Amino acid sequence: MGLTAIVALLTLALTIYACDAAAQTRRSTPESGRYVSGAGQAFVLDSSGPRPLLRFERSAEVWVLRPTAAPRGDIIYRNDNGDQILRVTSDGGITLYSTRTPQGSPVSLAGEATRLETPDLGPIQLFNLMARRSGLVSEALGRLIQIDLAGSQSEALCVEALIVTTDAVIRVARSPSTREQVSRLRKITIAEGDRASVTYMRGELRVIVDPARGVSGRPSSALVIRALMPS
Repeated sequence: MGLTAIVALLTLALTIYACDAAAQTRRSTPESGRYVSGAGQAFVLDSSGPRPLLRFERSAEVWVLRPTAAPRGDIIYRNDNGDQILRVTSDGGITLYSTRTPQGSPVSLAGEATRLETPDLGPIQLFNLMARRSGLVSEALGRLIQIDLAGSQSEALCVEALIVTTDAVIRVARSPSTREQVSRLRKITIAEGDRASVTYMRGELRVIVDPARGVSGRPSSALVIRALMPS
């Protein structure tokens, strides 16, 4: 068999494998709706878009889930920090992994739910939101924290990033074991760019969102916390 034929066979095999993996992921994607775990934790799952979205009840953050293949035909859905959130078996069983249930808790569909969408605010609402968020963070840290938001392409994405980021900072500040990590924080900046990222340098926490990727271009609270606590 010639080299050209071998390359062709390898290409065909890889194509078949990729198609099978994609089909498996589609079969294992849970339907949209409201779910409740055995531990009583409820969340909304939106599978209508290119990537599943998940939001826990009583939380403002929407998590973008990324599927990866697992043994026995299972699919693991992770956030952008690589944390396992859901595991779906080949027969449709779903397990939720969270800070409350790190070992996993089975979930069941509890009803329908509306789609998860980014907030859309007017100029006055945006100003009020920034003022409220600055006040919440400043109160948690005991000093004035400046907040800058610049979004010309997707203001809604920047607003969601602002909410997620300030919630993460407040969570770190309220814990005695991690408060020291934000002792030098003076400014939070939300801006647009061609790649989502989070950096924390010289007292500034800078979060970049990528409008071209939609909600997937907004760093999660897990990435914000990792930037604040690199160790």
